[in-house]
Amino acid sequence: MNLKKRLILANASTVVIPMLITVLIALAAFFVFGKLLGHDISFEDYQRLSQIKFELLNSQTSILQRTPEVVEEESFQQDLQDQLAGINGELLITKEERVIFSSHDFSKIDVAKFLEAGNKTGRSEPVIIGDVSYTVQVISLKFKEGSHGNVFLLVPLSRSTTNLTSFLVLICGTFILTFMLTNIVVSYQFSRSIIKPLHNLQSAAAEISRGNLDRPIVEEGDQEIQALCRDFELMRIKLKDSVHTQLKYEDNRKMLISSISHDLKTPVTSIKGYVEGILDGIANTPDKTERYLKTIDLKARQIDQMIDDLLLYAKLDLNQIPFNFERTDIEEYLMLCLLESEPELETSNIKVSFHNELCQKQHVLLDRERMKRVIMNILDNSCKYMSKNEGELKILLRDTSTSLIIELRDNGSGISEGDLPYIFDRFYRSDAARSKGSGLGLAIAKQIIEGHQGRVWAVSHGEEGTSIMISLSKA
Repeated sequence: MNLKKRLILANASTVVIPMLITVLIALAAFFVFGKLLGHDISFEDYQRLSQIKFELLNSQTSILQRTPEVVEEESFQQDLQDQLAGINGELLITKEERVIFSSHDFSKIDVAKFLEAGNKTGRSEPVIIGDVSYTVQVISLKFKEGSHGNVFLLVPLSRSTTNLTSFLVLICGTFILTFMLTNIVVSYQFSRSIIKPLHNLQSAAAEISRGNLDRPIVEEGDQEIQALCRDFELMRIKLKDSVHTQLKYEDNRKMLISSISHDLKTPVTSIKGYVEGILDGIANTPDKTERYLKTIDLKARQIDQMIDDLLLYAKLDLNQIPFNFERTDIEEYLMLCLLESEPELETSNIKVSFHNELCQKQHVLLDRERMKRVIMNILDNSCKYMSKNEGELKILLRDTSTSLIIELRDNGSGISEGDLPYIFDRFYRSDAARSKGSGLGLAIAKQIIEGHQGRVWAVSHGEEGTSIMISLSKA
């Protein structure tokens, strides 16, 4: 249920429920006072009283209009009293404020009340005599000698009507009490459905502010509060992921500093040693001096390559290097890369073979310079870690329905199964691999290939070598 409907239902309940309870209690009161105590006065009684009054006043044969003095006759008095007896009524006749007939033993005070009620023209207020309340119908008379009189038709009201004030107090009290109780109950239930989820949400937010991101936030309450809980839970998950990523970046930064410091220290130490050898006169011949200087130059180039790799990886990791894609014939491109690397491969005594399994020419979108860096890094790794006197490198090109697969397979010492998932991580090292170079070659290759929306992975063939697989989408 949403919060709007709950508010409408709660507000309606605070009014409807007290009204229903009040109506039920009112009906019960009518039943108790009317039926059990036997004081029910029906509508027919009042209708009969009005009919009697009409016959006395408005009938064309009304004796009161012709001879008002008839009210003093006993027969008329008895006949009128008999008519009123059918509705438990009473008869009172006065002449000049003197009672000439009364069907009940009314006191002078009672008669005065009736006379007062009779003088209030147009009003029909009940007159309470003892514990009985009478409704009064008054017929004014004017006798021939000029005197005035009144005929009072009195019908007793029920006790429940007599106690109308008490009944109204009961009804009002019942409504107020039930209204208060209903408000308390509805407010309690309403607050539980809102305050409890908000309290839990507040507790979860407090835990988050203290750095505890492991406490899940449960969706509860109305739809709006559930949506709020859901948003907080998403925020908690994102914060947790952000903290986890930040810690991971921090660990990587520490590892980066440690690894690059270690990798730079080795060639720097060598340079210092050879420089000291020259300064101390150990290189005492021109040939020895030249050899020392060539070694210093090689080590300086290694340092320069490490720095370039580090900067390139950092830019790739931050997506700061744009790619310039061109539609390229993949077979022609790979042949050019092999021709450029051929001298170095021959120096390392590695034979290269190219196997094209494509049925027709295929094209891909490549950043030619960046992808060339990938191929060179993989070939460079094959040269560095070749453990056999006669190395072999096979490049296989095949396709699937949607992509091209480039496989670069060597016959080196291979990579253990435990190391395979990590060889594309930066600075990852194992006993059989990653003991040379910057440790960023394959990590850079992975970043570039993923920038081409491609995928790279390694397959170990045990002692028979390793395959580096590259998958690129067809153009």
